Amino acid sequence: MTGASFDRRYAYYPGCSLHATGLEYDASVRAVFAALDVTLEELEGWNCCGASSAHALSHNLAIGLPARNLALIEQSGLEAMAPCAACFNRLRAAQETVRHHPDELAWLEPVLEAPLRGDTAIHSPIGLLVKVIGLDAVRERLVRPLKGVRAVSYYGCLLARPRPLSELSSSDHPVELDDLWRALGGEARAWSYAVDCCGGALSIPRSDIARSMTQSIVDGARAAGADVILTACPLCQANLEMRQQIGRDSAPMPALYFTEAMGLAFGLPEAEGWWGKHLIDPRPLLREANLA
Repeated sequence: MTGASFDRRYAYYPGCSLHATGLEYDASVRAVFAALDVTLEELEGWNCCGASSAHALSHNLAIGLPARNLALIEQSGLEAMAPCAACFNRLRAAQETVRHHPDELAWLEPVLEAPLRGDTAIHSPIGLLVKVIGLDAVRERLVRPLKGVRAVSYYGCLLARPRPLSELSSSDHPVELDDLWRALGGEARAWSYAVDCCGGALSIPRSDIARSMTQSIVDGARAAGADVILTACPLCQANLEMRQQIGRDSAPMPALYFTEAMGLAFGLPEAEGWWGKHLIDPRPLLREANLA
């Protein structure tokens, strides 16, 4: 470690997906940050942030559900980290409401029995790693460079937009995951789909549209010469692996959580247990690169 002066403890909001379909994201986030000597303390009593369902049905729930989690974070006295892109977005949206439209939450404070300040830093894992902890700390922990693996970085919608809620350098051309991938020894490929929507919200009502949107992203990754798509969202990761079309002329394209790749590069023994949870097994690719 470099001895940088970043905090060593953060409140951790996993959200629903990381306790269900995104178990390998949760496991890899916890393992990677532990390897960087950062303690993640899961919020006791957290609730669903309401992403997708609540904000389609009720404005009060769309703000109130993440605001309750925000209150728990503020009471912890720690800065927080939310790995799920949707959860991160909803927590930051609740903060913006507290700061700029507090009247909309007047009904909630008596229920919470605590005032909301909206001044606690909420990070995504990408923002925390690249902008707070720093890539030098990542390089110092590196024991197994990811040489020979070409990746495209896929952020999806909710980490990049709307701009006031984002930690990324740009809403159109963010560079954080590319920089992180290079710090791990891999090759980052340029492409034009980094912040395109995967159609996750349409997965149930219009799966045909979601499939088409996902396929465009996968085709873009192949055209860029990538071996793997790096993801930072559990819904995007599932969509990219579940809905891509695999034919005679196209090999399956794995979608890895970037923290899984970090665990591999850090030489963490538990990383071997994450690959089996994928719908598209990345191990053949990793074996070809002498990484598995």
